[in-house]
Amino acid sequence: MNQILALLGFALVTAFTPGPNNTMVMASGANWGFMRSAPHVLGIGIGFPAMLLAVGFGLGAVFEAFPIVHIVLRYVAFAYLVFLAWKLARSGRPDAAGVRTGKPLTFFQAALFQWVNPKAWVMAVGALALFGEPSAVGAAPMLMLALIFVLAGWSSAATWCLFGTAIARFIDTGRRAAIFNGAMAILLVVSMLPSLL
Repeated sequence: MNQILALLGFALVTAFTPGPNNTMVMASGANWGFMRSAPHVLGIGIGFPAMLLAVGFGLGAVFEAFPIVHIVLRYVAFAYLVFLAWKLARSGRPDAAGVRTGKPLTFFQAALFQWVNPKAWVMAVGALALFGEPSAVGAAPMLMLALIFVLAGWSSAATWCLFGTAIARFIDTGRRAAIFNGAMAILLVVSMLPSLL
């Protein structure tokens, strides 16, 4: 029981602290509201635990055997995050008709994003280091760990998205939306730098 509480604490702290997921889902909530961002929220909550299970059940061994794969993934992830930051900076601005441009991430885009999210990799390695490898603890405890991260991920993503919707009333002009989205884009890139360096 103590280990489950410790893992729950770890999952909540790591899920709620700022990072690429939280920055993007907050910006999504601010630009498109909670309902249109709900697939993004759900994708985070399912995508990370799926990645955690994949790493725990063998993908981590690939990185140990071929460290170059991890290095390449790190730079591909950074390039993709820069691309997303550019899209984020340009999204949400009302066009001539007053309609906001761009669209929120879909469920699958948010789930797949976890594979290039540096914070997600740090969380997965940390959770497996604290909890133990599946070969040592078995499949049932690994599924419990994944379930804990489903709940933590959904709670965090929904909270950050709601925070974004609360901010939306202050970014009701094109100029304010551009400033907000530009700031979120910069934060997205900055959130990647510690993992890259």
